[in-house]
Amino acid sequence: MQTQILEKQDTEAFWEALAQCLSPNDLICGADVSETDIKDWSTELPGKPIGLALPRSTQEVSEVLSLCNRHSIPVVPQGGRTGLAGGAVASDGALLLSLARMSGIEEIDTASATATVLAGTPLQTIQEAAEAEGMMFGLDLGPRGSCQIGGNISTNAGGNRVIRYGMARDLVLGLEVVLADGRILSMLNRMPKNNAALDMKPLFIGSEGTLGVITRAVLKLHPGIAGANTALVALPDFDSALALLGHARRVLSDRVSAFEVMWADYFDAVLDVTGLRAPLESKAPLYVLIDMQGPDPEKENDLFHDMLAEAMEQGWVLDAALAQSQKDALDLWALRDGVTELLMTTRPTINFDVSVPIAKIGECVAHMRAALETDFPEMNRFFFGHIGDSNIHLVTGPLPADPNVEHRIESLVYEIVRNFSGSVSAEHGIGLHKKPWLKYSRSDEELTLLRELKQTLDPKGILNPGKVL
Repeated sequence: MQTQILEKQDTEAFWEALAQCLSPNDLICGADVSETDIKDWSTELPGKPIGLALPRSTQEVSEVLSLCNRHSIPVVPQGGRTGLAGGAVASDGALLLSLARMSGIEEIDTASATATVLAGTPLQTIQEAAEAEGMMFGLDLGPRGSCQIGGNISTNAGGNRVIRYGMARDLVLGLEVVLADGRILSMLNRMPKNNAALDMKPLFIGSEGTLGVITRAVLKLHPGIAGANTALVALPDFDSALALLGHARRVLSDRVSAFEVMWADYFDAVLDVTGLRAPLESKAPLYVLIDMQGPDPEKENDLFHDMLAEAMEQGWVLDAALAQSQKDALDLWALRDGVTELLMTTRPTINFDVSVPIAKIGECVAHMRAALETDFPEMNRFFFGHIGDSNIHLVTGPLPADPNVEHRIESLVYEIVRNFSGSVSAEHGIGLHKKPWLKYSRSDEELTLLRELKQTLDPKGILNPGKVL
């Protein structure tokens, strides 16, 4: 059922009831909602919301959703709005529901290695709280200071450390979720083993606020680390990257925590736009930033160096620059993180976040590059990615004024991804931006089941309408 805007005569009564659900100053009317509150980091154009609600408790979220459901008012849940798929942009006639005032660490349990947190807590706050207790939280993203854990979970965020710690879904033991009709599901499990019937929390991880609103989470923590051994290496081809990854995992076991691949087009462009010093004198088709986290990086130096030395003997690595200090490591990471400056100088761009089976990544990138060079020779193409978790990023631009070009480029890239049995979204979700392409990665039967789940959990369709499906 489609949502609807209230009839004029009901508006005053609705707003009065809505205000009673919230603390004073926690409800902002539509005309007073700021421009920043209606957007996320995507380029999707927002609609005009009727207002912004800022609840401070799960009970308040429940009351707001119950009221909106009774009146068929659409609701757009929001975290830190750092997403790139348009999942948090305002919809016309919708109430924005921000979790920003539901922030805080409720418990760090070092015996169970868990953290219980409110959904609006910034990722960096959780990382720092875990570190203060000698633990670590494995999820890490660039906007760690502003993204919120509820948004991270609802989009199943990935980031820099997936190769070792997994996606957000791998780091969640329990959830508290409010359904569209206001019912509260308390699934705050704290045990790694709990097989008491079907585990329902995965329904909400990655659902982008379309099935329920996450209000609290129990997170899995890992033992604290003192630092990392880090190196930037030059490689002759992608097959060598695969060989190096397998070799590093065998020698270093599960301590490989990052394996970031940068093709020469990306690497050279980042050096150019950032002015960073090239750590290696030689040029190569491919570069890998690899690091190994551990409790005592100094003691593990020899193991890390020996692993790289053997890789050089095998011909997989042509040259290497090893960090001798934390500053050196940060300087190497600045090359991988230089994508921000690259986007600024190349805009407007299209930014792809796709995944294909690891063994096929080199071939897939070659197909993409050849197709783009043939059809759009005047545009730049920059390839990079996490690779150890199958993730490729592609930036292409600047886009011409022709509005049809973006669609043609997306169709070209996503068709190649589909041919390689890949996913149109590796870690950024679907939102609005990738909704037309979801059928490239999900079968008709899967999409039908997703719609049936949506109908069951949100029969009036009030939660994040128009997103994902």
